[in-house]
Amino acid sequence: MYAGVVNSIGINYGQIANNLPSPDAVVPLAKSIGITRIKLYDADPKVLKAFANSGVEFTVCVGNEYLAKIQDPGKALDWVKSNVQTFMPATKITCIFVGNEVLTFNDTTMTGNLLPAMQSVHTALVTLGLDKQVTVTTAHSLSILETSFPPSAGAFRRDLKNCISPILDFHAKTGSPFLINAYPYFAYKSSPKQVPLDYVLFQPNAGSLDPATNLHYDNMLFAQIDAVYAALGSLGYKKLPVHISETGWPSKGDQDEAGATPENAKKYNGNLLKLICQNKGTPLRPSSDLNIYVFALFNENMKPGPSSERNFGLLKPDGTPAYSLGFALNSSSSGNGNSNSNSSSGSGQGGINPITIGSSPPGSSSNGYLSISSAPSTERYHLIGSIPMLWLVLLLVKVL
Repeated sequence: MYAGVVNSIGINYGQIANNLPSPDAVVPLAKSIGITRIKLYDADPKVLKAFANSGVEFTVCVGNEYLAKIQDPGKALDWVKSNVQTFMPATKITCIFVGNEVLTFNDTTMTGNLLPAMQSVHTALVTLGLDKQVTVTTAHSLSILETSFPPSAGAFRRDLKNCISPILDFHAKTGSPFLINAYPYFAYKSSPKQVPLDYVLFQPNAGSLDPATNLHYDNMLFAQIDAVYAALGSLGYKKLPVHISETGWPSKGDQDEAGATPENAKKYNGNLLKLICQNKGTPLRPSSDLNIYVFALFNENMKPGPSSERNFGLLKPDGTPAYSLGFALNSSSSGNGNSNSNSSSGSGQGGINPITIGSSPPGSSSNGYLSISSAPSTERYHLIGSIPMLWLVLLLVKVL
């Protein structure tokens, strides 16, 4: 691929499919494309055992459906013993994310369970002497933002501030990162005539200027990240690290899914990996590392929703590239043995553009890992309330 990028790839390994290679077959495949960090949507023991002594860092998940039980310190301790401690140190587990996009399900019970569950898992790690090796966090959709453009105006939804602030305090005290799932693709898909394609694909373009900071943005993802930094800063948490726990672009979609092509997927993920290779931060945080996990390792043939949902993978189930990223896989590393897995892992997503913020699909599963785009566009995108319409018009004229 790109020399240097090979040493820094983070990937989401979802398994909503019945034709994926066995975890043992995935190990050499992942190594052949330079994957050093993997994020799971569960704590699949087959995967964790397969990657023992591989050096690959793992983020594992406590699903949304377990939050109520995991609040109990005893159950949290049992979970950590069974799903984390037993695989260490052979498998390098460095992070547990408790719940996926919980705050955007608008489920008050689940929201109320989130922080206590995170605290119980952290307490379990302390009890087992693993808290210096393993951090505890949770993943959010960008729809937790009420305002996102210009980036300096980034602000959390007012109805979520009372529950977000204690979570941010937890991060600050335990030293864990703030995770955001960010998908410029959905902003483009929602408004292809308004959102410049080059702007979302990291291609050369005029970009836009944040009038408050005078910072120039030539891609949407960096604008999204800096909007999150601004929202954190507005609540007094400027030093919290932000990691992008999911981002990606589909290589195939239905007829009405604008931009879902192999060419665009190659540009988005290829250009993104180049930026990671260059150790280039965002305009607001130029010296901060880009901790980004690409979604996803494989196409997943059993994900619900439109065709794009099943085509976010860098690889096909047989281990061959879904599209060219300019690198060759080792011929011996193709997956050769199907696990016939149908585990409930995956993701809900959101994206923003200069006019709109992406919100998560409501979803029908409590684990938060379903169709990326199952919500109607009117639910996934809503107008920014605090940016004057004249500014938006002028901005679009400048960008276009």
